[in-house]
Amino acid sequence: MERTAYPRFKRLITAHELHFFFAPSREEVEWATARTDCDEHLLAQLLVLKSYQRMGCFPKLDEVPDMVVDFVRRAADLPEGTVPRAANRTAERQRTAVRQRTGLSYDKAKARKIAEAVIRSEAVSKNRPADLINIALEKVVEAGLELPGFTKLDALAAKVRTEVNASICAGICEQLSEAHRERLLALLSEKDSSGTTKCNRLKQSAKAPTWSHFRAQAEHLGWVDGLGETGA
Repeated sequence: MERTAYPRFKRLITAHELHFFFAPSREEVEWATARTDCDEHLLAQLLVLKSYQRMGCFPKLDEVPDMVVDFVRRAADLPEGTVPRAANRTAERQRTAVRQRTGLSYDKAKARKIAEAVIRSEAVSKNRPADLINIALEKVVEAGLELPGFTKLDALAAKVRTEVNASICAGICEQLSEAHRERLLALLSEKDSSGTTKCNRLKQSAKAPTWSHFRAQAEHLGWVDGLGETGA
């Protein structure tokens, strides 16, 4: 997750970020108070609201950092030691209220459809899962939809990426003649004196830019060209 733009709580949150992103207004406290019946539910409702405003998704209450909980509790003038609490039904009602207030749509199927379409389109030219997830996040946000959970996005990117890569490989294979296929398979079976296959040698990358490495790379490319019709 840390390699993507998926919203999450930072390990260290500055005082400025606490005040800018998590300070509930008087109107927000009044709004939350009207919808709750105890201090624990009130604190939970405010945390759900401010977290959703910041991230576009709902973290679990136990995922909210203690410093955020303490800050919101003091901002709402709740008794020291008040712990956010909401049972499953209460938590769902709170999330529904926040969605209605913020105007973001809750449509898991539509969000997944948008994410899958853009991942499938971009996977043709991009291979890093983090890049694919970031593009999907951007499009879902542009559509005004609540973000899917990260685990679902990660699994979706892996699934689509596998399908697209398999399609690319199949397309390449279809263009090869039988002789070309045999030559490629031979790269996996034929080994040099050190026991390394030609396929492994073929993947050798260039080293640091020194004159001796440049000569070695030129020799390597000459060997590659000798394997067959590289242009084809």
